Amino acid sequence: MIKHLSGEYETVEYDNRKYVLLYDNTDNEAYPVHWHSALEIIMAVKNTYTVNVGGIDYNIGENEVLIIPPGELHSMPAIPGRRYIFQCDNAILSEPALDAIMHGLTNPVMIDAGSEKELQLVARKTMLDIASLYSSKSELADVRIYMQVIGLLTAVREDQLRRSQENLECDDDKINEYSEKFGTVLKYIDNNYMYDISLDQLAAVAGYSKYHFSRIFKQYNSMSYIQYINARRTKAAEQLLFEPDIPITEVAMRSGFKSLTTFNRIFKEIKHCTPTDFKKLLEKRTL
Repeated sequence: MIKHLSGEYETVEYDNRKYVLLYDNTDNEAYPVHWHSALEIIMAVKNTYTVNVGGIDYNIGENEVLIIPPGELHSMPAIPGRRYIFQCDNAILSEPALDAIMHGLTNPVMIDAGSEKELQLVARKTMLDIASLYSSKSELADVRIYMQVIGLLTAVREDQLRRSQENLECDDDKINEYSEKFGTVLKYIDNNYMYDISLDQLAAVAGYSKYHFSRIFKQYNSMSYIQYINARRTKAAEQLLFEPDIPITEVAMRSGFKSLTTFNRIFKEIKHCTPTDFKKLLEKRTL
């Protein structure tokens, strides 16, 4: 059940743990449209479970897994059965060292019967291991749970890269080249998102023509370079909004947005609320 809902925003309480929550859900109850800053992973244990994320229905069969990125609006109708609903603090997963795997979470990830067999096995084992660790009294349980989550997200990203290689119809050498080139590009964006970044600059960093860069970037990363820049700026803004003394306009400028109007529009598209509303929600959490 959702304990604290303000409008559509859920404040996730981790009960007796600091950073993780596992709900062994057998209640036949509906969850209204909501979002939260936690990463959420759902596995159906008994019966098929339907989750609507961003207006799209995902039907999770038994032993199938759905990964919902932070900030996604989702809802769940009342369906009898049993499922694991796992949530964890995204702040730990936002460390720059994990950017390479978090790039794979721009959209919900459904791991079902149509997914690679190895990925299905990893996802199921991960959720079962998390359930076991969660019930343990080990002081290292949370650390081991995060290791499980990172392992699953790594397997997801590896599967995405494999499929990108197939879609691009290139060999291992070429996919390694793209991995190296776009890794450099993403680091460039991470270091310069607060400034103007043009297509010409990014293409030059990669060493490709503008047309080739724009096309391959989208195929390889499952989003356009503009979408990635906006997502990176929004992530930076989200961190700045935690600081109570920084005005919204300054947050926008320091995050690389050139106008408050643009900042409000893009932030709402990604986070489903305005920067002002997000700041108010953060203030309520600290009361």
